[in-house]
Amino acid sequence: MKRFMKNGCLLFAGMLFFSGACIAQQYSLLIKGGHVIDPKNNIDRVMDIAINGDSIAAVAASINPSAAKKVINAEGLYVTPGLIDMHTHNFAGTEDGRYLNNSYVAVAPDGFTFRCGVTTVVDAGSSGWKNFELFKRQTILHSQTRVLAFLNIVGEGMRGGVYEQNAADMDAKMTALTILHNKPYLVGIKLAHYVGAEWTPVDRAVEAGKIANVPVMVDFGSQQPPLSLEALFMEHLRPGDIFTHAYAQLKSRQAIVNEKGILEPFAEKARKKGIIFDVGHGGASFAFSQAVPAMKAGFFPTTISTDIHTSSMNAGMKDMLNVMSKCLNLGMDVAAVIRASTWEPAKAIQHEELGHLSKGAVADIAILQVMKGKFGFIDAINSRMDGNQKLECELTIRAGKVVYDLNGLAGTPYNPAATISTEEPGDH
Repeated sequence: MKRFMKNGCLLFAGMLFFSGACIAQQYSLLIKGGHVIDPKNNIDRVMDIAINGDSIAAVAASINPSAAKKVINAEGLYVTPGLIDMHTHNFAGTEDGRYLNNSYVAVAPDGFTFRCGVTTVVDAGSSGWKNFELFKRQTILHSQTRVLAFLNIVGEGMRGGVYEQNAADMDAKMTALTILHNKPYLVGIKLAHYVGAEWTPVDRAVEAGKIANVPVMVDFGSQQPPLSLEALFMEHLRPGDIFTHAYAQLKSRQAIVNEKGILEPFAEKARKKGIIFDVGHGGASFAFSQAVPAMKAGFFPTTISTDIHTSSMNAGMKDMLNVMSKCLNLGMDVAAVIRASTWEPAKAIQHEELGHLSKGAVADIAILQVMKGKFGFIDAINSRMDGNQKLECELTIRAGKVVYDLNGLAGTPYNPAATISTEEPGDH
């Protein structure tokens, strides 16, 4: 009997220990005390987020820190879905004279995403149906960043010059079929850089969009004479189609703010129709002369994006957080800026599994801070505006793994007595 009681006590104690161990290992990572902004789920308050493996396991007001293997203290910081940059150029390569198509001007994503909280990029038409497979093999399948893409209506893609003027290479059927055969990667169709006063390129892109049931993104700014934006929005594009470079001031394109500084009525009409207005900052496509009066009139972007390539990132655009910070200083609040950089682009590209922090969603998360001070911002023509707030990324999580950590929030405190080498051969 004594032996039974002794063994029973040992068994009970073992069960308690095992139970405690299970609790301790319930979550792989816990983000505690951060101000969570999750537009899809209408969350804008301090909450905890638990991660297990590559997915979000729980979102609650308070989660026991002993239930997680690692705890990140996010007090005083914003915790958001991983940012989605909906207009990028990532078909990096080593070919001369190809502009953004397998070229030196395009950028490989991983070096410029995670440090900004970006976990998903959408390449905006760098490739066409003739070379998408190369882009997929060369960049998409080798990137830790999630890389999606709009397919150019031009079969040769964004090679620049005469290649993008070839209406005979704008094949709606082949473009749509390529998208239908690559649904995990291709989200829509891109038209850009066409010089000519006819609507054929727009209509070919929309035709392909109808076949593949995907949106069309239009970079509309090279026609001579300029074509009517009102006609583009109201007669050619569909609800859900995307007008990028919304705040550009170009001689070859009608603007949404007229010469008197007044927002054109057709812009509001187009928004009511369902046209998506995307920033698409780029090197030449964001002017304070457009953005300031438009945003003062309450015409904020639906989506915020960079149009990143080597030229724009070293000019006024810089990176996703810089573009978001401009919008923040021009009147958007933090929650609106996050919405336009997460949930709205997810909806625009028809990937609503992204851009939110729901239980079961992939754990793509950004931890950001809003710095206060005096900051300068530059537009496409080198005009400067001062602002008093700027976003900075503290930490980025991609599929449950910490992939960027500015100040060591997820690090282990240094202990000289416990320091051992974790270096493996080949790490250098």
